[in-house]
Amino acid sequence: MIEVLVVDDDVRVARINAAYVAKVPGFRVAAVAHTAAEALARIDDVPVDLILLDHYLPDRNGLAVVRELRGLGHHTDVIMVTAARDVATVQAAMRHGALQYLVKPFAFAGLRTKLEAYAALRRSFEGGGDAEQTEVDRLFGALWTTGGSDLPKGHSTTTAELVRQALRSATGPLSAQEIAESAGMSRQTAQRYLKLLERTGRVRLSLKYGETGRPEHRYTWASGA
Repeated sequence: MIEVLVVDDDVRVARINAAYVAKVPGFRVAAVAHTAAEALARIDDVPVDLILLDHYLPDRNGLAVVRELRGLGHHTDVIMVTAARDVATVQAAMRHGALQYLVKPFAFAGLRTKLEAYAALRRSFEGGGDAEQTEVDRLFGALWTTGGSDLPKGHSTTTAELVRQALRSATGPLSAQEIAESAGMSRQTAQRYLKLLERTGRVRLSLKYGETGRPEHRYTWASGA
């Protein structure tokens, strides 16, 4: 189980976020804190793999908590969960090692996709060993999710999710035409999203050779993605 510390100054919001976490398979709420001091104390009290950290806390802000954690030698992963949306705060969170940044308000699905992507990243690291450039690129892009707002410009999260659902519900590899028909879109649109998902490690491409002609491209959703 991935043990999570939920930190939010609003008791009601903290309770809701904890309930969200508990609904995602593989995750468990280890503790809840409402101040920076309480969060730091909880880290010393219980094993924690991941912190869902609000920025606006009554005694110190979330970034100060991350700085102190790193200074104390704690390498616990952090996802910022906050209403702070100014670019300076987002940039600072990245520089201090926050793995993801979820802007309030959000629904359960928004948090679930972040947690599922984080779990997939942890599974990718479990194998150890060396990594070729393609694997490095996949690992660095592992927290990109189709359910988020971080798609490249000109891409729709709704369309990406339709492609994902078509692939995950399939019993085997599909062609771009089959995905297009299942998702209710044009073949060209399906191909554009498939190329994007393949680059970020979400989709695996294989070739099916026939008796004559060019091999057919077949796609599957990557295991653990």
